[in-house]
Amino acid sequence: MLQIWALDGIPEITAGDDLVRVILDATTEPLRDGVDGSLRDGDIVVVTSKIVSKAEGRIIHAADREDAITRETVRLVASRTSPTGHVTRIVENPLGIVSAAAGVDASNTPEGTVLLLPIDPDASARALATGLRAATGAHVGVLITDTLGRAWREGQTDHAIGAGGVHVFEDLRGTTDAEGRPLVVTLPCVADEIAAATDLVKGKAARRPVAVVRGRGDLVGELDLPGARSIVRDPVRDMFRQGADEAYAEGFAAGRAAAG
Repeated sequence: MLQIWALDGIPEITAGDDLVRVILDATTEPLRDGVDGSLRDGDIVVVTSKIVSKAEGRIIHAADREDAITRETVRLVASRTSPTGHVTRIVENPLGIVSAAAGVDASNTPEGTVLLLPIDPDASARALATGLRAATGAHVGVLITDTLGRAWREGQTDHAIGAGGVHVFEDLRGTTDAEGRPLVVTLPCVADEIAAATDLVKGKAARRPVAVVRGRGDLVGELDLPGARSIVRDPVRDMFRQGADEAYAEGFAAGRAAAG
């Protein structure tokens, strides 16, 4: 049986806060429906990246969010201007993640500041998993999540951007389906599936940035497992490196240059 619940009692996080202690304190809170909140072997702790960034001091003073986005941009994928003049940029950030606004967040931060993503979310997740394992003796894993859009689909869901001690994929290649047919390319990204599921209980404005998943202990492993960076597709296999308008403009310019 799969159980997912959010932790209550997480305070406002500031730079230097010990997230391991914060999470442990929250697990002592009594839970509804008789669920034991203490961590057990096989539990996966899912942490919203915003509180990791705050604890790591990733808040910067930036009167102009667009300037911060520019500084965090490695590659522009697409840019669109709405009828109201608002510009949306889809970019690749230093983590290799393609998203709107490079993950720069101005919500729930002091006026005149913005929040950047953790420098190395996988390292942050491993540090949290190490601390939680040492403090509890429980063999737990940690995922760090952020909200991202999806190509071809409206809306946003949470995705894993950091992983410590968790298998981010469930490799079904080489097995067979219910009809006995071989599975050749089936590689569910279970880290993203878990991230999206926990967002159902954490919510976006409920101040419940940490959740626990129980029932998928098979996904918890050693701390040196590949992190969430392994989810980012290799550019060689990326069939959608540019937006449609950008690709057209580049091709048109190349054609004109070739024509002389």
